[in-house]
Amino acid sequence: MSSDANYIDPNKVYFSMDDLTLETDEGPLTLKMGAWIRQDPVRIHKLIIKDKILKVDQFEVLDPLVSKLRRADPEYFKKFMGLRLVIDYPGYGSGIVAKIPFENDPVGFYKWWRKGKHEDKVYLSPGNQFRLFQKVSMMDPKMVLKRDLELLK
Repeated sequence: MSSDANYIDPNKVYFSMDDLTLETDEGPLTLKMGAWIRQDPVRIHKLIIKDKILKVDQFEVLDPLVSKLRRADPEYFKKFMGLRLVIDYPGYGSGIVAKIPFENDPVGFYKWWRKGKHEDKVYLSPGNQFRLFQKVSMMDPKMVLKRDLELLK
C-alpha cells in the first residue's frame, strides 16, 4: 500500500473543498481535493478506484474527476471506461455506449472494432476480447481473423 494511506482518513468522505495531504517528491503536500483533481487526476482516481483507500463524494468530486481524466490522460481514461465509453458506431444517430453493440451485435462490433481498425477507440480487456471472439466465431466463423482464433484455442 502506498504511503498516501497514512494521510487519508478512511472514515471520511472527501468533498472538493476538503484538505488532502499526499506524499510528493518534495515531501507531504496538502491541497484542497479540487486542486488535487486539477493537479494529478490519474493519481486521485487510482486512490479511489484501484487502491480503494480514498472515499469521495460522487457529484462533487468523482464526476468532475472522470471528466478531467478524459482530457488529462485519454489512454488511462479509455482503459478505465472500457465498454462504458461512448462511441460513434454505424447505424446510431449519435454516440452510443460501446457495450450495446458489443452485446447486441457482436459480429457488427467485431467488424467495426477489429476489421474497421477502431481498436484505438475502445479498450477491450483480454476477457472481453475472448468473449467477443468466441461469440463471433459461433455466429460467423469465417469473419474471425486467424490471430483472434488463436486466442480461443
